[in-house]
Amino acid sequence: MAVRRLAPASVQPETFAFTAENLDWVKGQIAKYPEGRQDSAVIPLLWRAQEQAGGWVPQKAIEHVAGILGMPYIRVLEVATFYTMFNLEPVGRHLVQLCGTTPCMLRGAEDLKKVCRERIGEEHHVTSDGTFSWIEAGARRRTAITSIP
Repeated sequence: MAVRRLAPASVQPETFAFTAENLDWVKGQIAKYPEGRQDSAVIPLLWRAQEQAGGWVPQKAIEHVAGILGMPYIRVLEVATFYTMFNLEPVGRHLVQLCGTTPCMLRGAEDLKKVCRERIGEEHHVTSDGTFSWIEAGARRRTAITSIP
């Protein structure tokens, strides 16, 4: 598995805060957990932050979630970098994920990568209109196209 890193500082927003509507939702999520276990809400809060940020989790969002949950930043960063459902850099509205394992390569994944490079650009590139991007996904992913709300 490849090392997952946060996007470069040049694309990171200066601030992040949940909208009033999302903050109400966050409070409801945290309330589902017993006293002393609120940090269990870290995944749903990161997911909501990703939705609000346009399909990716900026560093300031990770810091914001850590602050809300009273968790050390590094623990929230560990969650965000471990789970591939969290995009750590900007993505297009439609994110193409190609499996790069040996079985997929034997079935034509390299040809699909070539098409993506020709039509979208290099891996991790977002088209100028913000519509498409693509990545090579890990062993547990299949070739898929997902839409970011």
